[in-house]
Amino acid sequence: MKDWRYILAEQRGTLLALALFLLMFTIYVTNHPAGFTPNVVTTAANKGVILALVAMAQCFVVLTAGIDLSVGMVFILANCLGSYIIAGSAIEITLGLIGVMAAGAACGALNGLIVIYGRLQPIVTTIATGAIFFGIALWLRPYPGSEPDFAADLADALTGKLFDTVPASLVFLAGVIVVVWIPFRRSLIGRTVYAVGSSDQAAYMSGLPVRLGRFSAFVLSGFLASLGGIFLTFITYSGEASLANGDNYTLFSIASVVLGGVSLYGGRGSAVGAIFGALAFRAIGDLLFVFDLDPLWQPLFQGIVLGLAVTLGAARLFQVRNRLELFN
Repeated sequence: MKDWRYILAEQRGTLLALALFLLMFTIYVTNHPAGFTPNVVTTAANKGVILALVAMAQCFVVLTAGIDLSVGMVFILANCLGSYIIAGSAIEITLGLIGVMAAGAACGALNGLIVIYGRLQPIVTTIATGAIFFGIALWLRPYPGSEPDFAADLADALTGKLFDTVPASLVFLAGVIVVVWIPFRRSLIGRTVYAVGSSDQAAYMSGLPVRLGRFSAFVLSGFLASLGGIFLTFITYSGEASLANGDNYTLFSIASVVLGGVSLYGGRGSAVGAIFGALAFRAIGDLLFVFDLDPLWQPLFQGIVLGLAVTLGAARLFQVRNRLELFN
């Protein structure tokens, strides 16, 4: 019985995010003119998966008690780069995909190296590097577009439906969880990331590879942000250096991880919770659409949800009697 109570307490944020998403999505599909159909679900899934991938990217850094304000710009850079090199023959497309993911990981590695060896705060570092990444994206795509031989067939396969029913994007997201998150969570590096987020000094005194853990979190953040950029390229068939999109996805990723039960103080939460937080946050726009509200209201509602998310994330401070309780 105690084990179940511990599991429920540990996964409380994830379960609340899941419940919120199911509630909002149920309201959405029951009021949608087309109802609960594969096309409606696939469209919603494709939009949700993009934010979910960026939220996963943010989650890794937040678990170390940091904030990555460059995830949105890595996301935009991957979108612009992918519109150029994910094209041509099958081999060229494969190399292009590898190139975009490697570029995203390299961006994360740069952030990690500056934070670790430059001894700068992540929030300061990633503001600066984010501006650099956006500058590169703008240089690549001063105007929206893509290559004539862009990988349209692959894009259609990953943004379409499997067996005319299941959104392929959700299957892809599940694959990312299985291949990236689960092995990470069970590894020494994963345990180190949680330990660093709980107490950097305690993790170091325990003999854990603190620098490697923090560096890995930033590399995985860049890698997952690049996956989100690739998916955006597949949905839009285009690359666009949009500063607004980069800023929005950065802010939305922070809101998503908090909605998903990931502590802004580090050491608590999971990428799965961040995913459900992202899906719930994305459902706000869908609800505004289905109820035919003015799109100009969307930033207001998203801002309210973002404010509530941050407030809920900080609410635990008012219950703390001893600073040591933050690390329990």
